[in-house]
Amino acid sequence: MRNEEKMYALFIDTAKADDRIAAVYMNGSRTNPNVPKDIFQDYDIVYVVRETTSFIEDKNWILRFGKILYMQYPDESPDAPSDKENHYGWLMQFEDGVRIDLTIQTVQYAIAHIHDDKLCRILLDKEAILPAIPESTDEDYHMKRPTEAQFQACANEFWWCSNNIAKGLWREEMPYVQDMTNFVVRKQLEKMLSWKVGLLTDFQVSVGKSAKYLYRWLEADEYQGYLNTYFSGNIAEAWTAVLHMCDLFEQTAVYVGSKLGYTYNAAEARAARGFLEHVRTLPRDAEDVQNLKS
Repeated sequence: MRNEEKMYALFIDTAKADDRIAAVYMNGSRTNPNVPKDIFQDYDIVYVVRETTSFIEDKNWILRFGKILYMQYPDESPDAPSDKENHYGWLMQFEDGVRIDLTIQTVQYAIAHIHDDKLCRILLDKEAILPAIPESTDEDYHMKRPTEAQFQACANEFWWCSNNIAKGLWREEMPYVQDMTNFVVRKQLEKMLSWKVGLLTDFQVSVGKSAKYLYRWLEADEYQGYLNTYFSGNIAEAWTAVLHMCDLFEQTAVYVGSKLGYTYNAAEARAARGFLEHVRTLPRDAEDVQNLKS
């Protein structure tokens, strides 16, 4: 596997040798000092070019970066918008383990958008066409202190959508349960846990995509408790994990609300939790939901 030194030399030498390329910069995890380095970090490289057409039409030019194992052309997807005249990308996995997410941008587009991401580092600017950029930082990804409305909306979304998990589990519709849990309800738990981390760090850190860095700041047993909210395709296991998710959410929401001085709707939580537990006991041949208590 090629090391960073060889890869950076390759990116810069490619730009120097091609008159169509005016500059090259990098963004992504390799420009973030707070992300631990590992063997799977890709290289997010942007070439600033005078036009895009010749690069797109001659696909062989990317072969200079190594032997490609497989790749993707995201701008060729029929379901994704594209602006090929201004930018175009190639996602490449190479046989030696290196991955490059390569983008070309016109000079005008790069000048207008280079400040969109503060995780950016200029590797080469042949003609000093790019504006000055500050030192790379992930501050745009730091957790933001929520307003009380955001806090309450998060709690309401968590508890209201738990209703959908309940009926999905009763129906034994596991694909629906998994989607509702992981793409809707879990996102509220991630948000609440992330706010807790924000409070612990004065909102000066990022928990990463999908809150993957929560383990850095949560206590070990709390983080393991979060991992225990994941479940497989077993209905009984899912019920246990979902109810544990409710416990963890409430504990965290009470903590966050108390620290921020926000009101947590405990009555709503009790009602939603009670509905979950009631549905869990309903027999599969039940003809109605039966009596509920608020």
